[in-house]
Amino acid sequence: MQGGGILKREWLIAYRKAKGLTQQDIAEILNVNINTYSFYEQGLRRPSPKNAKRIAKILDFDWTKFYEEE
Repeated sequence: MQGGGILKREWLIAYRKAKGLTQQDIAEILNVNINTYSFYEQGLRRPSPKNAKRIAKILDFDWTKFYEEE
């Protein structure tokens, strides 16, 4: 984390926006609450490996990216 603040996952937001999807779109595909998905983007929560793989497939990136941050 930078300066004690929240490490926002800018890369995740960029992948989602590049696909023209909203947070609500992804949340519905994953069948999770929009707040849950929002927490993934804000860096407040990390998705389970199952959901990380699903998000990565939807947005076309390597799912292990979620685990490279720490």
